[in-house]
Amino acid sequence: MPDPYIVVLFVVGALIALVAWLPLVFRKVPLSLPIVCVALGAGLFALPGIDFAPLPQRFPEITERLTEFVVIIALMGAGLKIDSIFSFRRWGVTWRLLGITMMLSIAAIFLIGFTVLGLSVAAAVLLAGCLAPTDPVLASDIQVGAPQEGREDIVRFGLTSEAGLNDGLAFPFVHLAIALALAASGVKPDWFTDWLTVNVLWEVFAGLGVGCVIGWVFGWLTFAIPVDSKLAATRDGFIVLAATFISYSVTEMLHCYGFLAVFITALAFRHADRDHDFHVQMHDFIEQIERMTMMVVLVLFGGALASGLLAPLRPIDIAAAFVVVLVVRPLAGLVGFVGWRRPMREKLILAFFGIRGVGSFYYLAYGLNSASFQQGDRLWALVGLICLMSILLHGVSVTPVMRMFDRSQGRDPDRDIDPPAETAGRGAAA
Repeated sequence: MPDPYIVVLFVVGALIALVAWLPLVFRKVPLSLPIVCVALGAGLFALPGIDFAPLPQRFPEITERLTEFVVIIALMGAGLKIDSIFSFRRWGVTWRLLGITMMLSIAAIFLIGFTVLGLSVAAAVLLAGCLAPTDPVLASDIQVGAPQEGREDIVRFGLTSEAGLNDGLAFPFVHLAIALALAASGVKPDWFTDWLTVNVLWEVFAGLGVGCVIGWVFGWLTFAIPVDSKLAATRDGFIVLAATFISYSVTEMLHCYGFLAVFITALAFRHADRDHDFHVQMHDFIEQIERMTMMVVLVLFGGALASGLLAPLRPIDIAAAFVVVLVVRPLAGLVGFVGWRRPMREKLILAFFGIRGVGSFYYLAYGLNSASFQQGDRLWALVGLICLMSILLHGVSVTPVMRMFDRSQGRDPDRDIDPPAETAGRGAAA
C-alpha cells in the first residue's frame, strides 16, 4: 500500500487539475464544476476504509471559518469584475432583487419553516436568513466576466451585484434569529432595541462606510501615489488578498458586517482607476484562490452527504425544499420585476438563478455557533438538501440557458470576449 501522504498528494493534484481544466470543458455542456466537486467528495468519502465523516455538526468552528473565508474571497472577486459605475439609478435591477425579491423570499421561507415544517420562530427565521441570499461563490457561472472583458449584460450584472450586496440584508435576519433564540432561553429578554440599533443600523451602515474608506485607501496607494512607489507597479496579485483581509478584519473588529465591507471595498478599489489592467491581474489571482477553496468546501460537502448529512430529513422537508428552490425564488423574482420594462426572458433568468450554496453554510454555522437552536441537525439537513438541489438544477441548466441568452443578444457564446450588446447601466436604469 502506498503511503497515505502520497495518496493525499495525488488526490489533491488531481482535483487541482480538474479545477483548472473542467471550466473549459463545461463551457458547452450542461454540467458545472461544483457538481463534479460534490460528486468527487461523495465518492471519495464513501470508499471502504474511509472512516472520517466531514459532517459540519462535528466541526462547527472549522465549518464556520472555512466557509467564511471562501465567501470573502468570492465577494472581493465579484466586486472587482463589475464594470458599471455605481449609481442608484443604474443599479435599479439590484435594488429590486434586494428590496423586493429577497424580502419576499425571507418571508416565504419563514412561513414554510414555521407553519409547514413546525420549526420554532427562531429556527424558522434562521432558515430564512440562510436560504434567501444568492450565493457569491457558486454563482460565478452566471456573473459578469473579468474586468474590462465586455461581458456585463443586465442579467449577469444583476445577479453579480445581488450576490455581492445581499449579505447586508441577510445578516440582520441571522442576528434576529440568534436574538430570538437567546430571548427564548431567558439570556437576553430585551433583545429588540439592541438588534435594531446594532445589528441593523450600525452594522450595515458602518460596514458600508468602512468598505468605502479601505477601498479608497488601497486605490490611492495602488494608483495615485508617485509612480516609483505605486503598488500597481509591483504587478503582485497579493495586493488584492491584503485588501480583502484588512477590510474584513477591520470591519469585524468594529462589530459591523465584514461581508458587506469586502464587496464595497472591491467596488471602491476598482473605481480608483477603472481601466487599469492591474485589475485584471488582481481578479485572476483572487479567482484562482476562490476556485481552490470552493473545491475544498464542496468536496467536504459531498463527503458530508455520503456520511449521512441528509439523514434527519422527513418527507415534508423534501417537499418544502422543492418549493423553496422551484417556487419561492422564481415567483419572488417575478414579483420584484413587476413594472420593470425589460424583456421577459431577462426577468425569468434573473428570477430563476438564485443559487444557494457556501454562503448558506456559513450563515447556518454562524447561527448555530452563536445560540442554541432546536433541531440543529434537521436544519443542516434542510440547508444541505436545498443547496444540493440548487447545485444540481442550476449547474445543469446554466450553460444552455446562458448560451441561448447570449445568442438572443447577438453575441457568440463561444468567443472569449464578447462586445456588450448593451451596458448594464442603461439596462438597469430602464
